[in-house]
Amino acid sequence: MKRYFLPFSHSLLLFIFYLIPFYSKAQTQPEEYEVHYYLLIGQSNMAGRGPLDSADNHPNPRIIMLDSLNQWKTATDPVHFDKPKLVGVGPAISFAKEMTGKDKHIMIALIPCALGGSPINVWEPGATYFNWHPYDDAIARVKIALHKGGQLKGVLWHQGESDNDSAHAIVYLEKLKTLITRLRTEFNNPKLPFVAGEIGYFNKQNIINPVLNHLPDLVPYTAVVSAKDLTDKGDQLHFDTPSARKLGKRYADAMTQIQKSTSNAMSIREN
Repeated sequence: MKRYFLPFSHSLLLFIFYLIPFYSKAQTQPEEYEVHYYLLIGQSNMAGRGPLDSADNHPNPRIIMLDSLNQWKTATDPVHFDKPKLVGVGPAISFAKEMTGKDKHIMIALIPCALGGSPINVWEPGATYFNWHPYDDAIARVKIALHKGGQLKGVLWHQGESDNDSAHAIVYLEKLKTLITRLRTEFNNPKLPFVAGEIGYFNKQNIINPVLNHLPDLVPYTAVVSAKDLTDKGDQLHFDTPSARKLGKRYADAMTQIQKSTSNAMSIREN
């Protein structure tokens, strides 16, 4: 797999700023990291609506994100930009911190594309949602992120609040299966890991979670992370900041398990 040094900016000063932390007294070359790219899609709880907490929002030079101008920058909350006046803490940063903690040789590159309020039926080619094209925009941003090489390592999905009723829930799983198939075909990876998250149990009408939890039984290399003990920020809709961060860690654990299973499958075939 292709490896990169830190492609943060075209500015020489910023380049030096980001490069310096990767030198040590015993080295004459900067440490080399394998860049792992992750696509973040869904609606507001993926985008993040938890109140910002500056005390726990310290940048990690091994975690970067693609901003609204399609430029790489050090990742901090808010990661998303769908609704600038509303965005806050979501699962992205804690997911990335957990993943870098599991492997000291990698960098995590986040590709945020979630859109608050978006139902699953707009996550298909050609569909629009206000001024956005959710699926098409996400594909375009991944291609921008990967234009110098690299591989999409997984997809994080949190969506379902807008489909949390009987009429939508009955067709939800088929739509989700179609989305996963499209993404795997688009990026030529039939085993592209896909992790979904339950919506909050504080939602008075929780119809979608039982449907969502059938996903791993029907689609290989997928997982669903639990939201059972997570709390809302007072609106019975959005995770509060601590819960959003817990959710991110669960995404990381599930993603790691899927990646191990795909690696084991490859090893068995090779032997």
